[in-house]
Amino acid sequence: MIEITHLTKHHRGTPAVRDVSFRALPGRVTGFLGPNGAGKSSTLRILLGLDHADGGTATIGGKPYRELASPLRTVGALLEGSGAHRSRTARAHLEWVALSNGIARDRVPRVLDEVGLTDAAGTRIRKFSLGMSRRLGIATALLGDPEVLVLDEPVNGLDPEGIRWLRRLVRTAADDGRTVLLSSHFMAEMSSTADDLVVIAAGCVVAQGSIDEVVGDHAGLEDAFFTLTAGGKA
Repeated sequence: MIEITHLTKHHRGTPAVRDVSFRALPGRVTGFLGPNGAGKSSTLRILLGLDHADGGTATIGGKPYRELASPLRTVGALLEGSGAHRSRTARAHLEWVALSNGIARDRVPRVLDEVGLTDAAGTRIRKFSLGMSRRLGIATALLGDPEVLVLDEPVNGLDPEGIRWLRRLVRTAADDGRTVLLSSHFMAEMSSTADDLVVIAAGCVVAQGSIDEVVGDHAGLEDAFFTLTAGGKA
């Protein structure tokens, strides 16, 4: 389980995350939905040990990320802006990640096949399209066969077939009992994929619950989203 409790973070005196609390549960896809600049990436960076909180906690299975014995075997993550060295091939990148984390090398061809990059395994990453780079990032997240997936804007750069593939992958992961936290500002993807939603605006959680609970009496998720995020206050 992912648990965020009263998380607070300031950047140069400006609040980026303000008293954020929510849970992402095993066997469910939790959508983390908000406009650009709402605090989604700041929250995920703290969760994954890439930044420090000014207050509150962010844990995975009851532990901060830095205390996990085998991080990539526990959490697979894809963050916006993260990527592999462009001079390496896809295979070489994954082999290096596997070696550095004590993961069996035979996982590399398996995840390349899972994300549809087997034929591009020997291609240097600088020749990849945005969609291919996204698939490689997801392959890296899957490499340790983790119990938890944290995906930040994973559909960026994917074509329609790739988006359908990602929906199936995420749904299968949750159906297998994994915890999936999916961050995005695309409401159509959340409607198609998420079981639960956490809506954030201006650093504050403004709604959370099942999609039906978040939508409530609104005409749909889009209508609810714009109403909930208009003021940016819980």
